[in-house]
Amino acid sequence: MRRFGALALAVLLVMILLAGCGGKSGSQTEKEEHVLSGTVEEKKDFMLVVADDNGDEYALTINGDKPEGWDDAAVGDRVDVTYTGELSVVDPFTGEVLSVEKTD
Repeated sequence: MRRFGALALAVLLVMILLAGCGGKSGSQTEKEEHVLSGTVEEKKDFMLVVADDNGDEYALTINGDKPEGWDDAAVGDRVDVTYTGELSVVDPFTGEVLSVEKTD
C-alpha cells in the first residue's frame, strides 16, 4: 500500500511539473496589426529606429525578407510602420514588421 501511495504521489508531482511547462503558442496581440507613426532616426539592413511624436525611440528589427517599403525609407523621413507583436521602449522587439510607408 505504501508503494502505491508513493507511486501515485510521484505521478501527481510529475503531472504538476509538466502542466506548468505548457503555454499558449500564439496570442492574439502577436497577430494584431499596429501602426507606429514617427521619424526614422537610424536605418540599417536589419533594423529601423523610429521616434514617435513624444520622442520615444523604438528599434524594429527584421528577420529574413525586407518588408514592403523598407528600401524607400531613409533617415529623417516621416513613416508609418505596420507591425505585429508588442512594441516597447526598453524591451527588444519580438514582432514582425509588415510594411514601412513614407507619409511626407
